[in-house]
Amino acid sequence: MIEIPSDLHPDLVPLAFLLGNWAGAGVSDFPGAEQCNFGQEVSFSHDGRDFLEYASHTWVLDSEGKKVRPLESESGYWRIDKDRKVEVVMSRDQGVIEIWYGELADKKPQIDLVTDAVARTAASGPYSGGKRLYGYVKSDLMWVGEKTTPEVELRPYMSAHLKKVVTPEEVEAMAKSLGDLPDDGIAFFK
Repeated sequence: MIEIPSDLHPDLVPLAFLLGNWAGAGVSDFPGAEQCNFGQEVSFSHDGRDFLEYASHTWVLDSEGKKVRPLESESGYWRIDKDRKVEVVMSRDQGVIEIWYGELADKKPQIDLVTDAVARTAASGPYSGGKRLYGYVKSDLMWVGEKTTPEVELRPYMSAHLKKVVTPEEVEAMAKSLGDLPDDGIAFFK
């Protein structure tokens, strides 16, 4: 069940399934770049205004699943209008800023996005645009990204399967709301 925060801007209710912290792993494979498994942490938060704040950090994983080095970081803002049209403004650590447009699927928590504009610094690598698909499936967040460059046609390059991260404070708050937890919370975990 998706919890809708009481202070969430009403326009954002259709995107409430994204809220929270997510973590998991995925694969990256694109011509000219290292093929690898990666770990990812994603956060979608809000402050009562009409957008979600987004942050993502990925890192290369070794064969044992341990962090090797940072891979990509991106941050931005997500909005949705009354017609379920989604817009995202995103900046990446590689020197790329993107504007994405898409749509929230009818009757299911799935968002398809396509780049509308891409701006790159001189230091960034070749990049022309992309597509992304985000889906909330059995309480998990999954996504796949496609990209194109002047040399490579649009093709998948990254995908990940993320699980919701629940903090001890959130567990304690849930337990208290059920009336099962003493005020100090300690007995619950013994």
